[in-house]
Amino acid sequence: MTAPDPYVQPATTPATSSSLVRAAIWVAIGALIAAAIVCVIWVLIGTQNGIVGRAFLTILLLAAFAGVAIIDAHLAARRPAWFALVSMITWVVTLLLGAVLIWMPDRYEWGGSSFRFIQFLLIVLVLQLALLHVRLYFKAFQRHVTAFSQTVYIVTTALVVALAAMLVIPLVIGEWVDFVDLYWRFVVAVTILAAVGTALLPLTNALFAPKRPRPDYLNPPPVPQVQQQWPTYADGHTPLPVMPDGSPDWNAYYTGYPTQFAPQIAPAQTQTPPPPSAPAGYEGFPPPPPLPPRQ
Repeated sequence: MTAPDPYVQPATTPATSSSLVRAAIWVAIGALIAAAIVCVIWVLIGTQNGIVGRAFLTILLLAAFAGVAIIDAHLAARRPAWFALVSMITWVVTLLLGAVLIWMPDRYEWGGSSFRFIQFLLIVLVLQLALLHVRLYFKAFQRHVTAFSQTVYIVTTALVVALAAMLVIPLVIGEWVDFVDLYWRFVVAVTILAAVGTALLPLTNALFAPKRPRPDYLNPPPVPQVQQQWPTYADGHTPLPVMPDGSPDWNAYYTGYPTQFAPQIAPAQTQTPPPPSAPAGYEGFPPPPPLPPRQ
């Protein structure tokens, strides 16, 4: 019985994968409907200041989310099922935060739309970087699973999610809320802990994880030699005689007789009769002999 490969990731069952992908698609549909309803309510009961522009931005946001959801659904077959669900939830959060930025009242009269667009791009960047970190960190965790690495993975993932939330919150409501210095001290502390946890797991893998076998290019494995058959007469069945030095009697291929026992040909005779049952070649000559055996 062979030992399991430590580098092969455990495959998700098709039923589980299909259910998670369906859940991700239903989450996207529900978020799209909920965001549309909230935006409609804001249109009906909100102020008239810039309502046309905000409605246009909302349509663009919903269309962009629908396109991203379709792309994620198509890529779900190439990804782990849990990652497809987490990716869809991340885009749902991005949609809701974008709707808040569009319909939140302006505190300042200058640069409101352009400044919030930059804020929205920063939110997308932070969330996607956090999602990428979780995906790559999970691959590193699967390489060598121990109690210590599992603890480090859970704590570091929680720190990364908390850091992403602490960076996104000021980008959303920073226009209306003044964050004290203590808040940013916590942000720096969480960043340091998340960075240490991120570096800790690859270091432990480098020390304790089994090494991947590497091919030896200097000493490649021997190539099996293919044994070639002994050459035959033109009939393809009768083997040629063996010369005293062990080589095939190539002259017998053309004359039809062994060289040592070939009959003396009279001067008047111009042609040598072909061997019996030998197929005729080009212009009455037999086909060329096969290559000699390789040593």
